[in-house]
Order: sequence, then structure tokens, then C-alpha cells
Amino acid sequence: MYTDLFLKTHRVPTITAEERAALEQAVVRTATYSPKQIIVRQQAPLTQCTLLLEGFVERYKDTPEGRRQILAIHIPGDFVDLHSYPLKRLEHSVAALTDVRVALFPHADVRALTKESASLTELLWRSTLIDAAINREWIVSIGARSAAIRLAHLFCEMYTRLKRIGQAETTTFPLPLTQVDLADATGLTAVHANRMLRQLRERGMLAFRQGEVEILDWDALRDFAKFDPAYLFFD
Repeated sequence: MYTDLFLKTHRVPTITAEERAALEQAVVRTATYSPKQIIVRQQAPLTQCTLLLEGFVERYKDTPEGRRQILAIHIPGDFVDLHSYPLKRLEHSVAALTDVRVALFPHADVRALTKESASLTELLWRSTLIDAAINREWIVSIGARSAAIRLAHLFCEMYTRLKRIGQAETTTFPLPLTQVDLADATGLTAVHANRMLRQLRERGMLAFRQGEVEILDWDALRDFAKFDPAYLFFD
């Protein structure tokens, strides 16, 4: 079912079988994208919301000088643009990092869901607020954490989120990002990110090779990053 992973991440509020069926029936179609293909273009008019079913997606903005800032990394089960429902466009772009499959929810159907069910309204609203909480944590990283801790914190977050949906069953798991992606997500240069990855490896906490993460010492990594998953609201 399209919403399985979304509901694995967002378990509050509890919805009925009828409400889940209504959420499923709001999917008008699915679509696929290739790596680097734009899914949502900045300022383009939007009439539907996008739920990620498979693959990894980035939200980003590019500066006039060509520098990219990744604003979010989305995993299966995430709505990548639910806030487009009231706004009708995004001030940033969304692109595939890997091969991607998505489910599309027309805005008219999202409106119907929120009109008919208070629980679905709360569920969708809550998921958007959690996106905002994650974004705030990323701002803290870029503004107040050292380079190595920024990367450690990001790896802790991605491991925790992927484990929640059953896609990080062990401490070795795929995370199909390049070192450039990691740099763009943490406000570093690729060279600096490479040095910090080497530092994490030499400290025996984590190894990152060709899109695969091996957490060597979870307790040490979590303590180093001072990672507290409360901002993910896994109630």
C-alpha cells in the first residue's frame, strides 16, 4: 500500500481503517524519476503533493554563484512537498538523488481528506511540522556545530529515520549520497567533508564508502554528536 512507510514514521494520531483507505484512494497515480531529475521546480505552479515511495530525494536551493545548499534529505514514506497544498508552489526545488518512485495526491483530494477527517488533518499537519523541526535542527548544525559533529549528527539522524521504516536493520546500511551531497547538506566544502569523514573513521565511530554507512560504535557516535532524537517526534 502506498502509505505503509508514511504511517510507519507517523503513528500519531491513530487513524481508522476507513481513514487509511481514504488516504490510499487519494493517490491519483505514481511516477518514476531518474537520479538528478527535478521532481518539483522552484516557483512552478503545483496542483498535487508528492509522497516518496522508493529512493532518496533532496530539497535544495542553488545560489547565483552555483553553490548548492541541500535543505532536506527525504527517505521513503516522506511527503516531499505537502506544504505545496496551501502555498501552491515552492520557493526551492526537489530532485531525485537515486532512482525514485512517488505517489501523487491532487490538492483537491488533500482538501477533501482534511475536510472529512480531523484525524487525517492532524496527521498531515503534524508531518509538515516535523519536517520543520528537522529543518531547524539542520540550521543548528550549520550555525553552531563543528564540522565533524555536523556530519556525525546527520548520520545519526539518517540511521534513526531509516531504522524506523525498516531500511537500516543493522548498523551497516545504504545511504546513497556522495561526499559532495554530504558537503552540500552540512555547509562544508567537499574537501573539508572528506577530512571530517576520515576523522570519524579514525576515531572508530563510522565508515562511509561509496554510498554505504557502517556505524562502528553507535554509542560513541551518538555521544560525539550529542544526538537527541526528540526533534523527530517518534511518539
